[in-house]
Amino acid sequence: MAVRIPEIEQLLERLLGVCQSFYGDRLVSLVVFGSVGRGTPRPDSDVDILVVGDPLPDGRIPRVREFDEVERSVASGGPADSAHRLSPIFKTPAEVRRGSPLFLDMLDDGRLLYDRDGFFAGQLAALKARLEKLGSKRIWKDDAWYWDLKPDYKPGDEIVLF
Repeated sequence: MAVRIPEIEQLLERLLGVCQSFYGDRLVSLVVFGSVGRGTPRPDSDVDILVVGDPLPDGRIPRVREFDEVERSVASGGPADSAHRLSPIFKTPAEVRRGSPLFLDMLDDGRLLYDRDGFFAGQLAALKARLEKLGSKRIWKDDAWYWDLKPDYKPGDEIVLF
């Protein structure tokens, strides 16, 4: 069970409010993942987030520049809000539909803070169904993991996730 840390929960609440205010109707989904999503952050952990917006500027740099205002607003909430660095990933709904290996780790560790009309939850459910059909397994080794996407793989087999 994920541990909820009050300081982080306050940060996520503030982040959600700022994103909703800043992106308005453009915000489709906001997902926290990684150690914060799992509920296992360390004091120096960054906050990995996926921002799904429609539309978003073309290219990573314009998207990061646009997000600067969100970061400034979140950090202005006080020392607790500025103690954890935000590490955003930006996707449009079309880009999400094309898939990303990153989504594999959001299946169990992603926490949806906002998900208009269940968009991202639906994408994760479809991915999970494909993985189940392949017999995929997430295998833990110490405090890390890897995916065995097709345990009965034979040379020539094709693995299609997205």
